[in-house]
Amino acid sequence: MTNTESGSGSPQSSHNSHAAPAGAAAKAAHPAGDQPFFDPVAYGNGPNDSVTDATENAAITKHTIVIGGRKIPYTATAGHLVTVDPSSSVPNAKMFYVAFTADNQKEDTRPVTFFYNGGPGSSSVFVLLGSFAPRRIKTAMPSFTPPAPYSLEDNPDSLLDKSDLVFINPVGTGYSAAIAPNTNRNFWGVDQDANSIKQFIKRFLTKNNRWNSPKFLYGESYGTARSCVLAYLLHEDGVDLNGITLQSSILDYTQSGNPVGALPTAAADAWYHKKLGIAPTPTDLGAFAEEVAQFSRTDYLAALRKVPATDPATVEKLSEYTGIDKATLLAWSLDIAGYDSRGNSLFLTTLLKSKGLALGEYDGRVTAIETGIAGKINPNSGGNDPTMTAVTGVYTTMWNVYLNEQLLYTSNSSFTDLNDQAFQYWDFSHIDPTGAQKGIDAKGNVILYTAGDLAAVMALNVDLKVLSANGFYDFVTPFYQTVLDLQQMPLVSPQVRQNLSARFYPSGHMIYLDGNSRTALKADVAKMYDAAVANTGAMLRIRDLQARRPS
Repeated sequence: MTNTESGSGSPQSSHNSHAAPAGAAAKAAHPAGDQPFFDPVAYGNGPNDSVTDATENAAITKHTIVIGGRKIPYTATAGHLVTVDPSSSVPNAKMFYVAFTADNQKEDTRPVTFFYNGGPGSSSVFVLLGSFAPRRIKTAMPSFTPPAPYSLEDNPDSLLDKSDLVFINPVGTGYSAAIAPNTNRNFWGVDQDANSIKQFIKRFLTKNNRWNSPKFLYGESYGTARSCVLAYLLHEDGVDLNGITLQSSILDYTQSGNPVGALPTAAADAWYHKKLGIAPTPTDLGAFAEEVAQFSRTDYLAALRKVPATDPATVEKLSEYTGIDKATLLAWSLDIAGYDSRGNSLFLTTLLKSKGLALGEYDGRVTAIETGIAGKINPNSGGNDPTMTAVTGVYTTMWNVYLNEQLLYTSNSSFTDLNDQAFQYWDFSHIDPTGAQKGIDAKGNVILYTAGDLAAVMALNVDLKVLSANGFYDFVTPFYQTVLDLQQMPLVSPQVRQNLSARFYPSGHMIYLDGNSRTALKADVAKMYDAAVANTGAMLRIRDLQARRPS
């Protein structure tokens, strides 16, 4: 496909800039009710940076969108909320957010969803401009999006018809910073981060009179690990959620790079690039992926355990599924997820090597001229992976256009979309609700495990709905590894496990950048919301829990 538009008859909107080219909004008069805001505070993103200002200010703008034939007037709020230390109630962080709230809705029937990306160290700009906000960027995925001029469009797949949307930027990202004497580094850790997001959510509920609203979380990548920890912490504070969407999950860092979990993704990449050694070529990607998953958890797993001894039939089948010749596979010790001494992914830089191309780690459909760059990047940061290169320009430009010219929030500070310093200083240690540190590798290194947190909160809040969403072409958080992590998490009750569903899409790590996949994901998320909100008994139990445990 050549762009990410989906469906016919794109929705209509009314605002000073919605029908105008990028930049025209700055010259137009602001509609009545709009409140522009210039923020003079300097937000540093270093580990020892902080601010002294503890005010809550925001730009407020009025808009209208049509989704599914329904006209929805809504308010966009871009600004800061101040979180406090839960013990002293002294302000400790100033957190930047963008909220989209439908006008004239009742608190107890209108859901609210809190979004964030991952990293750790990522702002929420990627999920905001790419997924389910009322406005979204146009890209050429899986092709490179050419340089400016770019454009924003109303989003036919926006979730605003189902929920209000709040996009959170953790401390050290966006325009979020610690308040002195705290520093950004005080918030850079699994538990520290989740506690700060918890405090933000509680502050948002209080400021906006939303305590009795159905509540949902939506996290991407490391944001899925954050959601597991955060959901349990919220439960402990008497805030029980209705649903969680885990997009592109990483729930057990001990399994990162597990070839059994990665093989079905490698096979999907080979299928897409027509490199399979199977004739005729499978026509159903989902069915083919399940076939490879069956092979991966049986014959392939057994073969890996026997290396250097090999079974010729298994090696032959592995070659057919991956498009990699048998001699090369043997040289890799059959490890399809391995890296060379320079940090290059063996599979991603070999599959199309004859064409001088490397595959994107975030989306294997995306290719780039082979410079070794696909394997050298830090997958937790972004850098110059072919997938990120294909969309970085449009994201950077259109975020500035959208925030400054349409949401009317301006600042002299630099907006931090990705903060490598946060990842560098991140404290990954975490004790799960059972009191056991499960994330420890063979050498005793602390490696994060949060599937236990998810199991615990699902067992305690038996009405909590969880949707796991993954892209077939994502080599950073492979879809089958997510399946394995969810299957192996300590959740025994079959009845509670019925609240967990998994969906897969012909896209990459950022599922929503593919138009058809975004539409399908919206439908699946909406279905989960309908099930969670329509369950009257569940809603009453959640409200009773919250009423009995004041925060």
